[in-house]
Amino acid sequence: MAISYKKLWKLLIDRDLKKKDLPSLAGISSASVTKLGKNENVNTETLEKICRALNCDISDIMEMSEDE
Repeated sequence: MAISYKKLWKLLIDRDLKKKDLPSLAGISSASVTKLGKNENVNTETLEKICRALNCDISDIMEMSEDE
């Protein structure tokens, strides 16, 4: 099983936002956005900041998926 952040990217599209908007909106680094784009591990504080900024739940931005 692996973590997938596809839901986050879909949520940004639905809200007419781009990946480049996320660092300033959520107060996270662009390196964290890069990690998210590669489905790599990020710390829970980063995920919490994203959820607060987008006013959503953790399950709205990530999910478990089968290993590729």
